Amino acid sequence: MSQPTAIPVIDLSAPDRAALHRAARDVGFFHLVGHGVTSAEQARLLDAARTFFALPQADRDAIDNLNSPHFRGYTRIGNERTQGRRDWRDQLDVSNELPARVPGRGEPPYWWLEGPNQWPVALPELRESALSWMEHLSTVAHRLLHELLAAIGGPEDFYDDAFAGSPRNHLKLVRYPGRAPDGEDQGVGVHKDYGFLTLLLTDGVPGLQVEAPGGAGFIDVPQLPGAFVVNLGELLEVATNGYLKATNHRVVSPPGARERFSAPFFYNPRLDARIAPLPFPGAAQATGVTQDPANPLFAEFGFNELKGWARAHPEVVRRHHPELLLG
Repeated sequence: MSQPTAIPVIDLSAPDRAALHRAARDVGFFHLVGHGVTSAEQARLLDAARTFFALPQADRDAIDNLNSPHFRGYTRIGNERTQGRRDWRDQLDVSNELPARVPGRGEPPYWWLEGPNQWPVALPELRESALSWMEHLSTVAHRLLHELLAAIGGPEDFYDDAFAGSPRNHLKLVRYPGRAPDGEDQGVGVHKDYGFLTLLLTDGVPGLQVEAPGGAGFIDVPQLPGAFVVNLGELLEVATNGYLKATNHRVVSPPGARERFSAPFFYNPRLDARIAPLPFPGAAQATGVTQDPANPLFAEFGFNELKGWARAHPEVVRRHHPELLLG
């Protein structure tokens, strides 16, 4: 496929599976419309995000993720890292509301990722808004995944068991406050997402860029009002042995002091789900998963997820999980 001038558009209310196949195979990013989430619902979530980031710094710091062995809560500007470089954004990380889990002897360390969220005392209504949003988007993503698997010729319910029980769904509320004082424009650095699907809501301020097919530079993702921007994660690459690829993307900070707000939702299976190869007609054409010694891909999702969190939040690791620094 030649370099696209626009991101494909997929209508979930009447999906064209051939178009979905092409979008997933050739680009790895697309706009999703016809999803049933109203503009009013989208506006309410973005308003909740703006209200949270307008709280006094002390109120946000009270739920700093350094307090959480589960990597939940607020991250101050510059305290998250991508490929070792600071990201110029602050954010609130929310996942399933579960009791704290401490891995037992012989259990994988990724069980530390299960636990309670941290919520701002000064904004109690945020809890219901965020958890309701996650539940709503989980339903949308479930349908989209079924359509995508069917579009490439696989059984649409093949991974339903991997999402049964307590899937590792995750929501970020993110603020990009503009360029860093030193002029650095890394809002968030080049990366791939860990799971199956990401559904991104933005406020329309530009900055998201996706790597063009063949690695020919980065292209801007335009705003389409009412649409979610969808990208594929590393587990779909594992599931299809590289037939579908997780796509590199980044956010370039808006110039000056212009703010940008976004809310990515990550649709992920249970931490202990092992992702079996998907049976589908194109399997013989698969080229294998990306071989990157610095970024190994695991079939057991929890290891992918923990790898990403540990790299992005080394201070949380140092405080709560120093054993993960060994080796």
